[in-house]
Amino acid sequence: MLKLLSYLQRKEWTFIAFSVMFIVLQVWLDLKLPDYMFKITMLVQTPGSETGEVLDQGVFMLLCAIGSMAAAIVTSFFAAQVAAGFSLRLRRLVFDRTLSFSMEEMNRFSTPSLITRSTNDITQVQLLIATGLQVIVKAPILAVWAIFKITGKSWEWSAATGVAVALLIAVLLVIVLVALPKFRIIQTLTDNLNRVTRENLSGIRVVHAYNAEGFEEQKFEVANEELTRTNLFTMRTMAILMPTIGFIMSGISLAIYWIGAFLIQAASGPEKLTIFSNMVVFSSYAMQVIMAFMMLSIIFILLPRAAVSAKRIQEVLATKAMILPGNEVQGKPGIKGKVEFHNVTFRYPDAAEAILENISFTASLGETVAIIGSTGSGKSTLVNLIPRFFDVTEGEILVDGVDVRNYTKEALHSKIGFVSQKAELFSGSVKSNVAFGDTSIEEDMLKKALEIAQAADFVEKMEERYEAPISQSGTNLSGGQKQRLSIARAIYKQPEIYVFDDSFSALDYKTDRVLRSLLKQEISDATSIIVAQRIGTIKDADRILVLDEGKLVGTGTHEELMETCDVYQEIAYSQLSKEELANG
Repeated sequence: MLKLLSYLQRKEWTFIAFSVMFIVLQVWLDLKLPDYMFKITMLVQTPGSETGEVLDQGVFMLLCAIGSMAAAIVTSFFAAQVAAGFSLRLRRLVFDRTLSFSMEEMNRFSTPSLITRSTNDITQVQLLIATGLQVIVKAPILAVWAIFKITGKSWEWSAATGVAVALLIAVLLVIVLVALPKFRIIQTLTDNLNRVTRENLSGIRVVHAYNAEGFEEQKFEVANEELTRTNLFTMRTMAILMPTIGFIMSGISLAIYWIGAFLIQAASGPEKLTIFSNMVVFSSYAMQVIMAFMMLSIIFILLPRAAVSAKRIQEVLATKAMILPGNEVQGKPGIKGKVEFHNVTFRYPDAAEAILENISFTASLGETVAIIGSTGSGKSTLVNLIPRFFDVTEGEILVDGVDVRNYTKEALHSKIGFVSQKAELFSGSVKSNVAFGDTSIEEDMLKKALEIAQAADFVEKMEERYEAPISQSGTNLSGGQKQRLSIARAIYKQPEIYVFDDSFSALDYKTDRVLRSLLKQEISDATSIIVAQRIGTIKDADRILVLDEGKLVGTGTHEELMETCDVYQEIAYSQLSKEELANG
């Protein structure tokens, strides 16, 4: 928690200082009330006292109460400012750090967990600061000051108050020790519930198609009940606290008046009035001491959960990126659109076997290089190394003559138009998805990109055309439409290098053929690297790379590979007949 507080800014520390000042003022005013009560008690029972004197003391009490209320309002204002500003910054920091993560860091934190950390966990910290800034500071000041005020009044009353405080502290410690471990479990269970819900919402079509509603409901019910049971146990444990505090407050009041009755009875006539007045005042101060510990009990309710949340947030913020950017912003002079793999080997962290072994090839400007292989042969992994989603284990990858590890992230990604295996669209419009990240949208280039990607036909039929809404993940579009918009997004960027990671799989053969024909014409001044499963998609490529179990087992044109590569022949004949292959 303390590490997280280092993100507070100077302005917020100033607000905290002002809060402390007003809290001290509030405590002073609250503790002045019993003094005026003592005077009123003495005046009421003293013969010859005037009503005006009593009223004067009452006015002072009223002013103290109003001043205390005003100080509390100002303190709440500053506390809210600090809590809101701090949570705003934390959300931004967590989100920015998450965006900087490579695939390796993303695999370490699950998506549901990152969502929970940037929402629920930050809310817990915000709640603690908003409440705790008032209570954590006020409670010890109030307790110490009130104890100082009652010191010397009566050792009997002080002893009774001490016993009450000791009982209260013991109850607080027991409850915290029982409940604290559960808060970490609650956050983990919240992650799990978030994951199950997210899976069901994103896969709702599959759930319906397989009549698996009952199965998924059962899975959700298990996660929901486990979280509910843990929450109930924790809340029931915490629920003991308030009744216990109420019992102790009633008990200390009874004890003070019971002891006071004996003291008054044993005192001589003139002392009885003083003891009675002291008893009334002592009772008020004792209530303030108990109130201080009751305020601390609120912190004991909020602090354990917020501490767990703060640790989870800090885990994200303290995670160091494994892939660090370099300083290069451009390639070597005279080299453009060139991708070179030199003896590249890659294995995932902690994996025993390599996914790719000793891969070497070159793709030059204007070339179309295709990659094909069986499922799990490493095709997608290979192209994911180009934009440096992962770093190579051995060897090097050069883009425009410079190792990708030496580029800044922005410089490297500006050279590459990447179309992922799964078409990713964002909530917004057709225009915002195609011109993704571009604030000054070029209408002509937008239309051209849609035409090349064979997306113009269905976009033009939409009611709002380029402003037509796209739902989150593009759920209001078909798989082929999403792929075409993803391809249009890469074309709009006009990069030096296009990487298509099995991006034509949802297209019919006719659309696939027309799209590739236009791509060859319109982006002939760029390098294209295509991962595909279909022979028809890649047979016209300038060069085809054949992967098998992470190794490069063949390279050449379609005709050359049909003669020299058994793996390629096997793939080809599994998809097309000899007559179809012969006739192209």
